[in-house]
Amino acid sequence: MHEIAVCQSLLEQAMRARVAQPFDRVVSVRLAVGRLSRVEPDALQVAFDLLSRDTFLEGAVLEIDRPPVQAVCGDCGAESAVESRIPRCPACASRRLRFEGGESYRFIEMEVA
Repeated sequence: MHEIAVCQSLLEQAMRARVAQPFDRVVSVRLAVGRLSRVEPDALQVAFDLLSRDTFLEGAVLEIDRPPVQAVCGDCGAESAVESRIPRCPACASRRLRFEGGESYRFIEMEVA
């Protein structure tokens, strides 16, 4: 389950930030999760709720941005913002699509109190 690994990484980053500059608790956390990353937002929320329990992250709001993916056609060169892997180019119906981005996740910001 990718979502648990993402949340564990997030918790580790938050702990490092807390050591560097002490704070009491986290109010909100914002992540960008690629649409092709195989990380499901609902499962990520469940994992976050479970792993943050009894920590300084408990009760924090998890905000998940889902930026679109760029698809570039290998035949006609058309570029399209897409929500998921699509089977054909929207412009020429070619199957030769290259997807740029959308497979990773990253920590954007954390609001603390």
